Amino acid sequence: MRILHLSDTHLERTDTPNRAGVNATESLRLMLAELRHLTAVDAVVVTGDLANDGAVEAYTAVRDLIGDFARRLDAPAFYTTGNHDERIAFGKVLGSGHADPVEVLETPAGERAAVSVVGGRRLVTLDSLVPGKVYGRLSAEQLDWLRGVLSTPFERGTILAFHHPPVHVELSSTQRVFGLRDPQDLAAVIRDTDVRLILTGHYHLQLFGMLESVPVWVTPGVVNRIDLTTAPGTERAVRGASASLVELDGPGSPMFHTFHARDPHAHETVYELDAERVRTLLEREG
Repeated sequence: MRILHLSDTHLERTDTPNRAGVNATESLRLMLAELRHLTAVDAVVVTGDLANDGAVEAYTAVRDLIGDFARRLDAPAFYTTGNHDERIAFGKVLGSGHADPVEVLETPAGERAAVSVVGGRRLVTLDSLVPGKVYGRLSAEQLDWLRGVLSTPFERGTILAFHHPPVHVELSSTQRVFGLRDPQDLAAVIRDTDVRLILTGHYHLQLFGMLESVPVWVTPGVVNRIDLTTAPGTERAVRGASASLVELDGPGSPMFHTFHARDPHAHETVYELDAERVRTLLEREG
């Protein structure tokens, strides 16, 4: 099984550069163009921050661009929310994030989780969005629902996909605060189940870790990537669209390969935060 994993497209309401001077739509087009020779893909999974400001027009553009690409691969596309997304607009355009789900949860708070079957595997998307916050959380309602879903093992196991990683690297000044809160709650739910892989985004940086012996993959962002070569306590984002290919079933699987688009502006600084600005952001998140 092969999954094309994208995240953090951050499309705007219009096809124009954002405040940092990056045209997010053009970055997505460039990445998809670079992947035009890709074949034998079973699913395309996009783990959140589809829109930068929650605009319906942005979700429509994501659906059209990624949907058309997935159809050429004859692969279904799946979408989750991220911290920049807006649930009502997301739902108007993308529904549950699945074209043909076998089960959907919608909580009173508007969170959406869904299940589909792909290649004999169960693919579950979750909603880790906390409105107004950079960090994420999986609500008790979602975790209870997930526990019920996982109570019956599936033929070839289960893959989870959501935005905020339940792992972080200490080299980053922000990941510890900006990732998934209370990851131990998710760990308790997936313990001794058939969950084989967790796919996330959010950090704009490729990263691998483990949660309760389950591999966690963080795919880099499409709109830009984080550069961890900066001084401790600071943060820098640079140009460069990226994506991942996840391969299951083969020798040594799961295997993760990262693609980087050939961009003449790659590695140019998008933004740079000094230590004081980083401290302010961390304090605001609590």
